[in-house]
Amino acid sequence: MPPCLSPAEIDLALRDLPGWTRRGDAIAATYTFRDFAQAFAFMTAVAAAAERQHHHPDWRNCWSRVDITLSTHDAGGVTARDVALARTIAELAAAAT
Repeated sequence: MPPCLSPAEIDLALRDLPGWTRRGDAIAATYTFRDFAQAFAFMTAVAAAAERQHHHPDWRNCWSRVDITLSTHDAGGVTARDVALARTIAELAAAAT
């Protein structure tokens, strides 16, 4: 299991992840799309990336909005795996809009 990042390490990583914030023992972001179809297509792309990285988000979809929370539950907080998946998600969101 990967070690948790320190609060300073998380803050440093979030500087390069616009829209992502620290929420307790996790990092989180909300993405809004033009409609449900675009939001669902984004979620499908994220699901494929998450499978490749063997790390999965906690998320919620409400029509055109996707709320995502990342935490490495086994480690009890944010790890490098969460930051890597957040970067991938941010890239996919930028490509989707």
